[in-house]
Amino acid sequence: MECVISDSSQAASSAFSGVGCCAPGPGGAGRREGDTAVDAGRVEVRFRDPVGCVRQVSWLEAAQDVVFEDAPAVRPFPVRHGRRVAPGWWWSSTTRRLVAYGSGLMRTQLILLDHDPAVVALACRPVELVWREGGKHLAHAPQLMARLKDGTGLLVDSVGQGGPSARLVQRARVVAAAAQAAGWGYRFAGPTDPVVVANVRWLAGYRHPRYAARARSAAVAEVFARPRPVVEAVRELGDPIAVWPAVFHALWSGVLRVRLDEPLHERAVVSVARQEADAA
Repeated sequence: MECVISDSSQAASSAFSGVGCCAPGPGGAGRREGDTAVDAGRVEVRFRDPVGCVRQVSWLEAAQDVVFEDAPAVRPFPVRHGRRVAPGWWWSSTTRRLVAYGSGLMRTQLILLDHDPAVVALACRPVELVWREGGKHLAHAPQLMARLKDGTGLLVDSVGQGGPSARLVQRARVVAAAAQAAGWGYRFAGPTDPVVVANVRWLAGYRHPRYAARARSAAVAEVFARPRPVVEAVRELGDPIAVWPAVFHALWSGVLRVRLDEPLHERAVVSVARQEADAA
């Protein structure tokens, strides 16, 4: 039996109208005529605690105190027989554990977040925001959550070529505003440059620490001290069969840098990532 723990006590908070998402769909995600303003202090969050009980508390309080990235999915992704949309698992090099996804679009966004150096933790649908609007109880559970280096969170919903549905746009208006009120972010993640996706997916094949080759790390940094075609440096480092995986892992982990908006090939120019940071 599922247990539900609810705390309906709410702290006072300034009211907000619908705030657009980072990536609104066609027609925008702002407040529309007839919409009712929602008080951030009246938005609650539903999540599962470490023992599996569903808790429902104030969003503004929980966003500051609860480690949502350690929570299991508040609602699972359904398996729809006869459709190509199917859930699965991604082993994250950021969290060193499996993270669930509900579709291929979600998996792509999960891979990109896993590669993002600003992300320190990932979770699949750990929260569901709940609020009352226009006399109705509404809820939305963003598909992914990322914890960022600065301690804030990012909620993400992946959308296809056609953009978000009207229903999602309406709920996203409140979710984006609630996230902003807590110092978090929320965005629609649409289709990404296919070249970037292909490159990151390739490098993701070498994301596991077993490819790190720590004995070669100093040599890798030294040989790419100046930007140069990757194949030249690989030949200098030794047996290409042993060296290439270490180089790909360094590109995945951010030790090395290469342009990802251009197709990867053996003459692609690679450099040590810190050089760009120092130059900036």
